[in-house]
Amino acid sequence: MNERPCPGPRLVVCGTDTDVGKTVVSALLVQGLEARYWKPVQSGLEQGGDRDWLVNLLHLPPERWLPEAYAFQAPVSPHWAAEMENQEIDPERLSPPNQDQCPLVIETAGGLHVPLTRTWRQIDQLERWQLPVLLVARSGLGTLNHSLLSLEALNRRSIPVLGLILNGPIHPDNPRTLEELAGVPVLAQLPPLAPLNAQALAEQWRIQGLGPKFERILNEQDCPQ
Repeated sequence: MNERPCPGPRLVVCGTDTDVGKTVVSALLVQGLEARYWKPVQSGLEQGGDRDWLVNLLHLPPERWLPEAYAFQAPVSPHWAAEMENQEIDPERLSPPNQDQCPLVIETAGGLHVPLTRTWRQIDQLERWQLPVLLVARSGLGTLNHSLLSLEALNRRSIPVLGLILNGPIHPDNPRTLEELAGVPVLAQLPPLAPLNAQALAEQWRIQGLGPKFERILNEQDCPQ
């Protein structure tokens, strides 16, 4: 009897807060890893969805992205956006697909404790998935508290963490302090990019040596059962 082939690595991009740059970092990873992209829950379609933005930025063909399980118009917390449309998010519909040998980048909605329903938060979903998390944080003032609280929450639920990516102006001390206090690596510092396009992201991927870093990290992942 032949064994089923191990699916490609799957990782989850989470943020310490809203608007910290999760979608930009997801685009960086999707391009650099030649991965597929999936944002299971999207709210804020009336302001333009993250999936459309990323697909257009990278000119992704249809086979490189997956449609949302839930997509809502209002730019508010997913639980409330769903209620506005007389819906309720079912966690059973949020199971990550196995994507053959192609890596899959999953972008979450908002921060760790954002409610998906009145009784189910984003971190509950992460605990169910047990997939490795890449935490995106701001680079400047306030990031130490937000990052350390987020990492503590993940650790309490035994959710694996690959590392941090700091988004914003390069800070002279925060990366070192976070590594010392949290015990997880800062894998990259992504500065403001102007223009923000696929070429600029590819240049940062090269400059910061992310190819070898993620090759090592993802090769260490066990094949899901």
